Amino acid sequence: METKIRKIDKNQIDEKVIEEAGALLREGKLVAFPTETVYGLGADALQEEAARKTYEAKGRPSDNPLIVHIADYEQLKKIAVNIPPETDILAAHFWPGPLTMIFEKSALVPYGTTGGLDTVAVRMPVDPVAQALIRAAGGFVSAPSANTSGRPSPTTARHVEEDLSGKIDMILDGGTVDIGLESTILDMTVSPPMILRPGAITAEMFEKVIGQVDVDKTLLSEESTQAPKAPGMKYRHYAPKAKLIMVEGDLREEILAIRQISYEADRKGKPIGIIATSETLPFYNHGIVKNIGTRENEKTIARNLYSILREFDEENVDTIYSESFAVQGIGSAIMNRLEKAAGHLRIPASEIVKLQKYRRVTFVSGTDSARGPMAAELLRHCDLKQEYVINSRGIVVLFPEPANQKAEAIMKSARMTLADHSSLQFDDEDIKEDTLVLTIDESQKEKILSEYGSRDNVFTLNEFIGDDTAIPDPYGKPLTAYGECLEVLDKLIKKLADKLNSLMEEEK
Repeated sequence: METKIRKIDKNQIDEKVIEEAGALLREGKLVAFPTETVYGLGADALQEEAARKTYEAKGRPSDNPLIVHIADYEQLKKIAVNIPPETDILAAHFWPGPLTMIFEKSALVPYGTTGGLDTVAVRMPVDPVAQALIRAAGGFVSAPSANTSGRPSPTTARHVEEDLSGKIDMILDGGTVDIGLESTILDMTVSPPMILRPGAITAEMFEKVIGQVDVDKTLLSEESTQAPKAPGMKYRHYAPKAKLIMVEGDLREEILAIRQISYEADRKGKPIGIIATSETLPFYNHGIVKNIGTRENEKTIARNLYSILREFDEENVDTIYSESFAVQGIGSAIMNRLEKAAGHLRIPASEIVKLQKYRRVTFVSGTDSARGPMAAELLRHCDLKQEYVINSRGIVVLFPEPANQKAEAIMKSARMTLADHSSLQFDDEDIKEDTLVLTIDESQKEKILSEYGSRDNVFTLNEFIGDDTAIPDPYGKPLTAYGECLEVLDKLIKKLADKLNSLMEEEK
């Protein structure tokens, strides 16, 4: 089958294109079209055979009900019965819009559309293209998301084409959708009404209009034999090709955990995917990192979610790790989709973070111009099982200076560099509990302890690794003295790396 693609502008709708698409739907054929939430796969909701074609094109289980889209409120009475009185006020506030309501169905709606249920899910989209198409098709268009079942929902026509080209008759390309997540589903057959799928319209928004609503806390699992009452409840949905895992904890723990996971994967030559935000993007040094949006405006996260999941399909990763989001407002919908995409696979960030006794290693010397920076650079080149922030500081630094020229020359001979180093004074930020402070000489340790009091994370380098080899001070001496210093530091730092790796194993 050849899938026709027709460009359409919601601000200047081409009536000929709409009539062509409407005629296809009236003939029982399938047309994908944009809504404000995601692209829908349209069919005549009152034709049983059209529903069958929809399930076939998507590879969708036939017990997963389809949502019937209408463009005029009066049409609801033709397909639903026993409509509760709260419906009028809900429709006045949220229709047209990203709200689907479930009612008892009328005899007009075939069971093929409702997945065999006596209820029907109904929505009135706000998108002008969707409204025009629904009217052209006869007023009732069933439209699940226009993707292969289980895949991330489409937010552009290109996504639809990737999944369904050759399986459906037409795609109306109206550009990128506005919201990016499917509608909120509210079950009106129970009292109080119950949210079965979170979306852009939240429980708080409903409660301002009609009072109490319940939220379904027990969404059906894949093992359940009960028919789902609404789309997206039972089966794994929205999933990229790679395995997706949610990392859960407070944000700081999540960042630290994902950093360690990505560091270990990089050591093994296995790049992973990371879903980050604008705020956390700078903290990740390994893996393929994608920015899903900003936490200051979670609507950007919702809009980008499915496109980010699809982008990972083009990357060579087996596993994607995602930060979690606050389960309130539209964050509830974001987490619902991510957890479904992950098949509810999750790991507690605290389980990984607790394995890391130290997260920073700071070397302290006199002026932070030679031995401290050399030790830090040597450790950065070691094979460590954990990612550390490695730096150096000085006890007496009047102003930032580059590394000693002879120290830089000797490091270059060892294929390392101090070119970017700038000396810094040791201060309060360098004495935190998660920082291992290693001084080059005993005098520097004594100075720190005298200023900051007794600490169990401050050692001389020799003390920490159990090696009393003196570290020579090459200051004011020939280049050969810096070479001798490097040889000693190299041996000591290799022992330090072994010690740090053994600490990691002990914590496990």
